[in-house]
Amino acid sequence: MARATINGADLYYDEQGSGEPLLFHHGYTGSHDEWEGTVERLKDKYRCIVMDCRGAGDSEHTADGYTIKQYAADAVGLIDHLGIDAFTYIGHSMGGITGMQLAMDYPNRLDRLVLVAPAPADGVSAPPEYQERARKLHMDGAREQMIREAILMNARDITEERMGRNVDRGLSVSDEHYDRSWEELENFRPGDGISDIHTPTLMVSGAADALLQANLKDYERLPNATLHVFSRVGHSIARDVPEEFAAVLDDFLTNGVVTAQTQMAKLMAVVSL
Repeated sequence: MARATINGADLYYDEQGSGEPLLFHHGYTGSHDEWEGTVERLKDKYRCIVMDCRGAGDSEHTADGYTIKQYAADAVGLIDHLGIDAFTYIGHSMGGITGMQLAMDYPNRLDRLVLVAPAPADGVSAPPEYQERARKLHMDGAREQMIREAILMNARDITEERMGRNVDRGLSVSDEHYDRSWEELENFRPGDGISDIHTPTLMVSGAADALLQANLKDYERLPNATLHVFSRVGHSIARDVPEEFAAVLDDFLTNGVVTAQTQMAKLMAVVSL
């Protein structure tokens, strides 16, 4: 584990393994912890780099900078710090839409893009009363209630101890991260602009995730993308099915985008000879 000052923020990162570089970015109120099972399965083949964004995990609680564009700039800043030119970016939820911004702002730096249950390109839409209740629980530090409710909402079995660790990470984020990042997720809307992303992309979704329909809509907008949907999995894909997720990720890294269109192109290339 290590720390680096990136764009004025003291950011935590860690890396394991060697080979092709992969940068993993967590979601809203998350941390690098969510990638543990994935990295454990891929580190023998890839250089796996995890990071915590400002205000979350083990990174500095800065006074500002809680925007998608800043998160994207921080990710590239860390890559620059490590002396890496091109890399594959894997982002979950808020980290997913950060990946979309990366692909729009720094297309020449990305080899591939993996969007894991990403926040929607049309903005997050949740009933105000839902977010107000969630914020109250967070600010009150209602840990036990948050654990109970999170377990009920999880589509896969999860122990109270493991969910407790996840909740504790969420409770540890800065107030600025909690409030400003949520506002950004609501208001940041690249929309159809993501149709300009030509980086080879894998969209990974959970069939039991409330963001599924938004993910499918965004997948349709991406001109060079493939799709994988996990059955009986909600929003926390890499945490809930790490072995299966790692296998899907490795397959994409090995074979790239494979769709009916790419297969037809291969056929037509042979037929035209």
